[in-house]
Amino acid sequence: MIFIVVKFKVKPEWSDRWLDFTRDFTEATRQEPGNLWFDWSRSVEDPDEFVLVEAFQDDGAGPHVNSEHFKKFTGEAAQALVETPQIISEQIEAEGWNRMGEITVD
Repeated sequence: MIFIVVKFKVKPEWSDRWLDFTRDFTEATRQEPGNLWFDWSRSVEDPDEFVLVEAFQDDGAGPHVNSEHFKKFTGEAAQALVETPQIISEQIEAEGWNRMGEITVD
């Protein structure tokens, strides 16, 4: 699978509306056949930083970056950002989430 984490540093005046701004993009991406998950989180230390954790089947990332909703989002996102987003994008040997071995809940 392709595992991606992206950090978005949002302008303070956009922070409270960032999730609304990304909603159509998020919903469309989650409907893509190759999408495994697409989840936003907000930093507990910096309220202007959002982290996107996403995963695609090996052949799912190409159609994603070529989709109209991806092009629309990437064309509009810069207006809300302080800086270019930071990304880690790697193909990994996994099929999904695993259970953490160090903490077990019965």
